[in-house]
Amino acid sequence: MILKGCLNKSGNPFPSKLLAMKIHFLFILSLFLIFQTGIAQITTNPALPVASQKVTITFDSSKDSRLGLFAGDLYAHTGVIIEGKTDWQHVIGIWNNNAVQPKLTNKGNGIYELEISPSVNSFYNVGATEKVTKLAFVFRSSDSSKQSNDLLVTIYQEGLIVGITSPKENSILNKTQATTLSATASAEGTISLSINNTQIAQTSGKEITANYTFTEAGNHWVIARIISGTVSAYDSVSVYVRENTVTASKPVGYKKGINYLSDNSAALVLWAPEKEFVYAIGNFNDWKLGETYQMKKDGNYFWLEINGLTKNQQYPFQYYIDGKTKVADPYCEQISDPSNDSNISATTYPGLIAYPTGKTEGIASILQTGQTPYSWEITNFQAPDKKKLVIYELLIRDFTSEHSYKAVREKLDYLKDLNINVLELMPVNEFEGNSSWGYNPSFYFAPDKYYGPKNELKKLVDECHKRGIAVVIDMVLNHSYGQSPLAKMYWDEENSRPAANNPWYNQQSNFQNPDAQWGYDFNHDSEYTRQLIDSINSFWMSEYKVDGFRFDFTKGFSNTTYGSSSWGSTYDAPRIANLKRMADEIRKRKSGAIIIFEHLADNSEEKELANYGILLWGNMNGKYSEAAMGYHDNSKSELKDALYSVKEWNEPNLVVYMESHDEERLMYKNLQYGNSLGTYNIKQLPTALDRMELNSVFFIPLPGPKMIWQFGELGYDYSINSNGGRLNEKTIRWDYAEEKNRTDLFRVTSQLNYLKQTYAEFSAPVTQYNLTSEIKTYQMGSDENYIVAVGNFGLAAMNTTITFPKNGTWYDYFARNNFSVSTLTLNINLQPGEFKLFSSREMTGPHISTSAQNIEISPSKIKLFPNPCDHELCVTSDEIITAFQVINIDGKVILSSNSYKREIRINTENMTPGFYIFRVQDSNNKTLKFIKK
Repeated sequence: MILKGCLNKSGNPFPSKLLAMKIHFLFILSLFLIFQTGIAQITTNPALPVASQKVTITFDSSKDSRLGLFAGDLYAHTGVIIEGKTDWQHVIGIWNNNAVQPKLTNKGNGIYELEISPSVNSFYNVGATEKVTKLAFVFRSSDSSKQSNDLLVTIYQEGLIVGITSPKENSILNKTQATTLSATASAEGTISLSINNTQIAQTSGKEITANYTFTEAGNHWVIARIISGTVSAYDSVSVYVRENTVTASKPVGYKKGINYLSDNSAALVLWAPEKEFVYAIGNFNDWKLGETYQMKKDGNYFWLEINGLTKNQQYPFQYYIDGKTKVADPYCEQISDPSNDSNISATTYPGLIAYPTGKTEGIASILQTGQTPYSWEITNFQAPDKKKLVIYELLIRDFTSEHSYKAVREKLDYLKDLNINVLELMPVNEFEGNSSWGYNPSFYFAPDKYYGPKNELKKLVDECHKRGIAVVIDMVLNHSYGQSPLAKMYWDEENSRPAANNPWYNQQSNFQNPDAQWGYDFNHDSEYTRQLIDSINSFWMSEYKVDGFRFDFTKGFSNTTYGSSSWGSTYDAPRIANLKRMADEIRKRKSGAIIIFEHLADNSEEKELANYGILLWGNMNGKYSEAAMGYHDNSKSELKDALYSVKEWNEPNLVVYMESHDEERLMYKNLQYGNSLGTYNIKQLPTALDRMELNSVFFIPLPGPKMIWQFGELGYDYSINSNGGRLNEKTIRWDYAEEKNRTDLFRVTSQLNYLKQTYAEFSAPVTQYNLTSEIKTYQMGSDENYIVAVGNFGLAAMNTTITFPKNGTWYDYFARNNFSVSTLTLNINLQPGEFKLFSSREMTGPHISTSAQNIEISPSKIKLFPNPCDHELCVTSDEIITAFQVINIDGKVILSSNSYKREIRINTENMTPGFYIFRVQDSNNKTLKFIKK
């Protein structure tokens, strides 16, 4: 509340007759200071503290939105604001060192006290020429894990002061309802209260209180005046007196949120049960209250038509509810954020509207008529068969340095070359902050601006569809965070949580396990939450043409209580019902929608959901890590859980992944913890990458959808905990795509992705498998078309016998040769890390051209040494050797292998001495001779 001083009659808060009074005024600075009552968490004794006196600070933790009701020890990080400066000065102690910072006295029930003595100036060691204007505080727990908001307390200068304690500045008052007016002064005197030009009360002393009933709506001044001897002081606040809310039927067709009526008009609709009145404030009315912008009421709806808007102009606005809460529209498609928008570059988001600083506080929503609709090039995209899905999970923040929708779009040809057919974007709706995984949602209908404008996201989806790639977005409906207007509209200030009457949220999570609690828990048994969920899903499928969703932590979709150590994995019938209901609503709107749950519950529940046509995440990070690292004791590397048939599901609805955003990177584990035997060492980069190729052959072809975490195809080897923590930004290594060892892995991954989508046998059931031991095998197929895979996950060369489902000609896909099977078996020797993929019919792939004459072949330089050789032959080439054979003097192939390397080492110790041929299997079939001694 600002002391206004004496003004002229136009907008004058003081009665004109006071100007004629012959009183000697001391025009000291204190007449123009802010009277500090706006911080509900803090009170002071005295009420009007000065720097030369002792001050007792009382802090109510329950009223602090960040700390909440607290019972432990609190320490003060504190300093002062000096006149002429904006940052903290004379800070006590060192941040995060409680030993040198003041400890508050715990008075119980969340109340704490701190005594600033013997005076403010002495406590903070303020210089004689310095003038303190504010005390600054952050209160922290003893372990620094929790802290309050930044808190400021006004310090007044010496002299006579008066301050209005009620009502607060810009209060909204009800006409015909009595209002309590009160003021406090720093000294005894004649103290009075006035409304505009009319005095309504006067008394002697330091305090005054009066009741007053306003009879006219509109803006009014409340004025306090103190006269003490020959000195006087004033304070004033502006209040708005409202009319009763008009009741009127909402026009048919008006939906929740912003409704655009024409290029110059729009209608706002807010669903707000139990609220008494709502005003729309924004750039369209200079953020001022007025009868024109008081919303009409229709049951639980408030609505308002706004005219006179300028076409295509952006208007930040908020709803001001019951004179207490200002929120953005929950259904808005763009927000204006005072804390984060300034950190978004013009390159990422050109022309981003500036936040209306000084007009309001908190997040605002954006209204804009006359927007040009995005022109979709692909309007009838059909998602791929879910049995053939190859999903690429991507965090825009860590995929390109530009962290933008546009930059991802420019990499789509790379993803197309990888032969993925689903792009799964981690959350793209507005979340708190800028740099984040996105699992802290705040607004569900607005794309996050840190990644760029909304039409860039639409173009990304469009360009994916042009390439045959479906788009799935990560949706977080288990919880949201405190910036959500849905939480703020019904908020329990005392306990810092959603209020008991909040239509959408539970007051507390149904999970008592703190590791299973995030933000504020949605009440999935509430019909209002269900309506909200259906609106969100429908919006993204229609407005952005996304092809489906990956839903985060779907185990949270019920109110069933789970204990302090539980992750809620047991069968939960209400949860199943809620999830099936949501899936049904999605399919009503898009019959072929991809629906993926991060559920990770007991099989009894997952089986029911899978048999309902829902895809479920299958976390195999641990098993595939052990397989790649070469550890097999106690079935560590057993991969059978990657098979839906093992779970007795009817359909292959298991989305198996080796890595996700939430799991450690396999290549990091290989390089840090990989096993070794002799010269074979998985900690060495080329070998570690070979192991990832081996893993891929026992991952991608298996029945059902598969998911790749970004850059897994290049062997990304930075820990999930790198750069300071799992949630922090990660190092982006596009240069890996130029490293030949890594592009080998890319090529194998791409080929397997292609085969999965092209050949029916990759969607057929697994008919036989051994996925436990060092030598792993599987068969799958039907209708006379089969594939057989074998891989050596051990650390040494091993002989094994492969069983085939039928006799006849078989094809070695990576070696590009064929052979005959007559006894349903084949004896082969596999080097450590070596694999084979056999097929009963010849399969072409992205690496084989049907028009070889159109491909320009550069002759490669291949060297064999030592020649003659004894124990080992080394082969080097200036180009990648994709596959090779070793043939003896009788013309028999004794060794064949896919390699995708420039350097190959062949163990020749057990070869019979004599002449051999080394054949490079490519379009040239180049051969070289060598001698084994």
